[in-house]
Amino acid sequence: MTAAPAVATRAEAPDLPVLRRPAVALAVATLALVVSCCVALAVGRFPVSVGQVLEILREEASGTAAAGEASRDVVVLVRLPRILLAVLVGGGLAVCGAALQAVFRNPLVSPQIIGVSSGASFGGALAIVLGLGSAMLVGFAFAFGLVAILVVYAVTRGSDGAPMLMVVLAGVVTGSFFSALVSLITYVADPYDQLPAIVFWLLGSLATATFAKVAVAALPVLVGSLLLVLLRWRVNVLSLGDDDAAAVGLRPGPARWTVLGAVALVVAGAVAVAGVVSWVGLVVPHLVRMWVGPDHRVLLPASFLVGGVFLLVIDTVARTLTAGEIPLGVLTALIGAPVFFVLLRRNRERLWDSA
Repeated sequence: MTAAPAVATRAEAPDLPVLRRPAVALAVATLALVVSCCVALAVGRFPVSVGQVLEILREEASGTAAAGEASRDVVVLVRLPRILLAVLVGGGLAVCGAALQAVFRNPLVSPQIIGVSSGASFGGALAIVLGLGSAMLVGFAFAFGLVAILVVYAVTRGSDGAPMLMVVLAGVVTGSFFSALVSLITYVADPYDQLPAIVFWLLGSLATATFAKVAVAALPVLVGSLLLVLLRWRVNVLSLGDDDAAAVGLRPGPARWTVLGAVALVVAGAVAVAGVVSWVGLVVPHLVRMWVGPDHRVLLPASFLVGGVFLLVIDTVARTLTAGEIPLGVLTALIGAPVFFVLLRRNRERLWDSA
């Protein structure tokens, strides 16, 4: 069984370094996100200074922007929706990873590993083949993402958590099954119309970002993420195990189902607009946990902010590094896998002891 992560208490707070104190950590993460957004708005094949970006945003907010100006069109119509999507998708996936690791009491759990992304991918691919709109695509992605997470939970549920190997195996099997269904969908799809759309979508990309897609993603991602943050105390208790949760008066079953439903909602919204973006939900919670500690009252909101910065930086690299844009899912895997390997090497003794 995995050992329950320790939950920080108020008595420990005065001994924390300044940067690890909750208010300071959240302020630093928020500042990093704002700075990253400003830099990302300025960087690209059409360079715009940060000062000019701030002036354009000020004019847009005040309604005095000049129509047809090239720099304004690039910043507001091309880069701004893409940056908003990167923050939503990265933050949503990161907060889901942190919540899932607590619910399953397992440091290797993420939406990708336990098959939620594969289930949502199948739902989205099916919606594309059926010619449904964006709203139905989100609905299908949510439904099949929820099915995937319910299957994994049903297999691994127990009286006191689930062994790490059991969770990983159940996720691999579930993800493989839905991946096979996605392959079947791509086989029967129209090779001239539907197939390119499905393949491009599955690789993960924000290249087609628009304000309409921001609106599609904002509702499920923000609602699900806000629900997880509001449940942060319950997530803390769930990470201690069902017996301890019941001892403090929390009904673990309904609380766990609420968390899992919120995760499925966020992943559905993210997959619907960005495709499959792996590793964010696994790597970012570990990095943030090393910074702010295991208390989910701080870990969950900090994960959202850092996840937004993480994916925003990677997306900026993806669209500026080469003449042809690199798929987002490829870059997150290329960067996330080595980072997670380093984390495993640094923390292998603690991870093996808690397995």
